[in-house]
Amino acid sequence: MRRGRRATVTGSAAGRPAPGGRALRTAIVLGAACGLVQAPLPAGATAVNWLSAYRTDPDARAVRGSATAGAGAPLLGPGTYVDTVSAGERKYYRVALDATSNAYVSAVLAPPPGSRVQAADGIRVSLKSADGAACSVRNDITFGGVTPLPAADYATRRIGQGRECQEAGEYLYTVEWIGDALGSAAKGWTVELKYMSEPGLRAGTPEPVAPAASGARTPAPERVRGTPRAVTGGSGFNDAHPVGHGVWKDTLRPGDSRFYKVPVDWGRRLTLDAEFGGTSAGTATAVDGGIRATVFNTARGFVADTAEPYRGRPAGVSLDTAPAAFANRLSDDDDISGMRFSGMYYVRVTLDRKVARALPVTLRIGVAGEPQRAPDYRSDPVAAGFGITEDDREAAQEGRVDDDDTREALMTAVGFTGIGLGSALLLVLLGWTASARLARPRGRHASGAPSRAH
Repeated sequence: MRRGRRATVTGSAAGRPAPGGRALRTAIVLGAACGLVQAPLPAGATAVNWLSAYRTDPDARAVRGSATAGAGAPLLGPGTYVDTVSAGERKYYRVALDATSNAYVSAVLAPPPGSRVQAADGIRVSLKSADGAACSVRNDITFGGVTPLPAADYATRRIGQGRECQEAGEYLYTVEWIGDALGSAAKGWTVELKYMSEPGLRAGTPEPVAPAASGARTPAPERVRGTPRAVTGGSGFNDAHPVGHGVWKDTLRPGDSRFYKVPVDWGRRLTLDAEFGGTSAGTATAVDGGIRATVFNTARGFVADTAEPYRGRPAGVSLDTAPAAFANRLSDDDDISGMRFSGMYYVRVTLDRKVARALPVTLRIGVAGEPQRAPDYRSDPVAAGFGITEDDREAAQEGRVDDDDTREALMTAVGFTGIGLGSALLLVLLGWTASARLARPRGRHASGAPSRAH
């Protein structure tokens, strides 16, 4: 929370409020609130879109990737890091892996709100051994449209017979800019890196068997019904709003991306229906990819994506996933292999920047299927960030956020209101000040005492 400027409260010399003093104090408090919301906005933001700026992990460590591979590249341990990337750049990092854990090194590319992007612009991430062997297929993290949004995926090292990168040692993680439509316009865009280490299976545990393509999916359950509950989605993975099985409602402005997190146990699947309302009489031209929904897994890996044009009348998009299963990682299909963990899954809902107005959205979130027993891990997967606690389940079902997040949401609401009311309040403050001066008895000196606005 930003701290406000000092405000001066004026009264009579005897300590009694001067005429109009109570109203004046009220105006000053409101003015201080306006001072809060009119403080400098995040870099690259405007008063209209600053809330869409991606919120990085407050505990993330700043790091600077090397322009060359080798010992000069920074070493990443499990945790979250923040760097920047510009058009034409390639950055290198070292990652120390053991010989038993599955490693996931993700990258979130977060362009400043209002940036100009093209569908194929973004970054490419890869993880390689010291001798250049690719640990997994390289992944391109692109925007898929002209709306700037936080986009994410990972590179992996998976333990398994016949696979590359099974030895303990240092590996090279690369983040490389791709696409040339932006030219030199993309400079210093935020990239958040996260290294997660999933414990391996206990010695002697049978190797998982790849799921049959026809057996990985069953017909989607019926759509969820009920009375919608209000939520405000987060800017990204770190402040995603918890939601559980049920119906939720939010409002998105043009260019907005909102994030929600849903706990999914082993054996259970996620379904989503996102219904955008609103009408715009006379709108005939469809906005391609006007509404969009994407699912990411616990380690920020891409699972599935869908988009539909928006034509100025109610429209919707739907997704359903395979049940979460350890063996899904053996599948060649992204929407199946991504469902390889028990844990929090993230839903990103986006309204295209070309849509003319803010729209209400109803989210029908379903978590269906019979819970299954967890794999026989070597160590506690929940401690490593893979899994769900009872508090996670309760928070999601209640749509509950921590107190700090609630306070920030309140300041967000105050901010948008204050931006609109700031000028009017300033005029009222000036009017009250003039009135108080005219009403003050002649020959009496007014003293001031400082008061801090929080």
